[in-house]
Amino acid sequence: MLQSMTKNQKIVYIALLAAQAVVIGLVERAIPFPFTFAPGAKLGLANLVTLLAIYTLPFKDSFMVVAIRLILNTLLGGTLSTFMIGFSGALFSYFGMFLIKNLGGSKVSTIGVSTAGGILHNIGQLVAVSLLYHSWSFMVYLPIISFIGVFSGFAIGICATFLMERIQLLRQFKMEQMTKQKELKS
Repeated sequence: MLQSMTKNQKIVYIALLAAQAVVIGLVERAIPFPFTFAPGAKLGLANLVTLLAIYTLPFKDSFMVVAIRLILNTLLGGTLSTFMIGFSGALFSYFGMFLIKNLGGSKVSTIGVSTAGGILHNIGQLVAVSLLYHSWSFMVYLPIISFIGVFSGFAIGICATFLMERIQLLRQFKMEQMTKQKELKS
């Protein structure tokens, strides 16, 4: 029988996830991305942490991880416009992944949830850019960055599945979250 996490353990876990997401985001920002045909395109590796949070924490706590990541990455080198674009992409992605995971249940794998999140992140960002610059012509990039989103989401889903199967702490939080969800449905 798994022992339930204490409030302090959960707070530390949330802080660790947020810190990892910030570091991954900063490292990714420093790496030049080879796809110059899609300005601003990147792999979205910090979404690995978002996916882990969705699978191992309740809604409020997993959303807190995403919010902390966005705020800290903006404070550590972003601008207001990058925050708005990132926030829009993160919201579309987060809520989409959360809904798909919870409504799809065992019919949708972690890889499927992550792939949908990659596409939704790109849609959210393009909507934000279009609204910021008052032009829907930016949507022309949707097919290109959707392909990148599918590829990235698939790879991130594989990584998340691997990590949740092999890291004891992630398994423990995931099992606790699944138990709580089953209790709520009963």
